[in-house]
Amino acid sequence: MSEKATFGAGCFWGIEDAFRQVSGVVDVVVGYTGGHTENPTYAEVCSHTSGHAEVAEVTFDPDQVTYEQLLDLFWRIHDPTQLNRQGPDIGDQYRSAIYFHSPEHEKAAIKSRDDAQAEFSRPIVTEITAIERFWPAEEYHQRYFEKHGVAGCHVPRR
Repeated sequence: MSEKATFGAGCFWGIEDAFRQVSGVVDVVVGYTGGHTENPTYAEVCSHTSGHAEVAEVTFDPDQVTYEQLLDLFWRIHDPTQLNRQGPDIGDQYRSAIYFHSPEHEKAAIKSRDDAQAEFSRPIVTEITAIERFWPAEEYHQRYFEKHGVAGCHVPRR
């Protein structure tokens, strides 16, 4: 039986690409969550009026890859000490966030954040909150790198 994990770590194309490389990940859909409008569009998210983050919803087989392993990758693909930005991408839609789907995932995310803090000289600003509603992004955003032959945009930290 598969499980879901939802992560915000900058541009959702890079998040999607990183998690698609993981054995045991069944699917990754980019989209929006954490905001206050129904069915937001990319334009609304980028205008900073919807409150949503760009995220990747990862469907995974916990018999092949653990949630903790996904969390480890999450910390490696971005700088969680940057508030509302990753590299050249600036805005609240690029915030570092873990949207948990169960109480067990919440506990694991908090422990993972606390463990990861030892690797940074600045405080981690990653929000950890329950997923409320996930809105898939427009089709042209799905598998963006594959469609456009782009190698990636996230620079691994370690």
